[in-house]
Amino acid sequence: MKFAGFGEYAVDFYDGLLADNSKSYWDDNVAVYRSDVREPMQALLAELNKEFSSGLGEGKVFRPYRDVRFSKDKTPYKTHCGGVIEAGRGGGAYYVEVGPDGLRVGGGCFHLAPDQLARFRQAVDTEIHGEALAKIIAKLQRAGWTIGGDVLQTKPRGYDAGHPRIDLLRHRSIYAVRVWEPDDALHERACLDRVKKAWRQVRDFNEWARDHVGVSEQPRR
Repeated sequence: MKFAGFGEYAVDFYDGLLADNSKSYWDDNVAVYRSDVREPMQALLAELNKEFSSGLGEGKVFRPYRDVRFSKDKTPYKTHCGGVIEAGRGGGAYYVEVGPDGLRVGGGCFHLAPDQLARFRQAVDTEIHGEALAKIIAKLQRAGWTIGGDVLQTKPRGYDAGHPRIDLLRHRSIYAVRVWEPDDALHERACLDRVKKAWRQVRDFNEWARDHVGVSEQPRR
């Protein structure tokens, strides 16, 4: 199916789910989720695969169900739909999401396992690779991206507080995101161009992560 935008009721569906995150609401509106959210997301990723999936594998849509086993929040459903193209968690990802806030895109290391974090910090510690990442991050910020992630309040063990890239070394995960509030483009083919252009901007970030962080060699819990 050719991507033609998310359905007319995609945002309304998630506005309703925010107000009533229950199985009864889900069952009553699951047809809207499938037609206006999930199927368009699958079509979007299928078209993006052509440019971005080489060496990473095809894009996938995340499950709509929350993992509540270790969470105090027991609401059963995610209040957004996310899709990703990645080789494995942490080693660089092309991410897209639709929800009540509109369209969100991102790239980078959304999660770092201990072995990935060690490789990340080792690369950041070296002048050539660390400076390369610093320049990539600065360029994204100038272009309007927000840099996020889990950040230590203090310096990581083994590194000097005066390290020239201490701000990067404090990250335990690091990614870039951009958000577009709900607008007409969300429901049109123009949404594909918006995601494609954004992902091209994070390509250098993801390639840095691929080369210097890579996929975790540790089993996922």
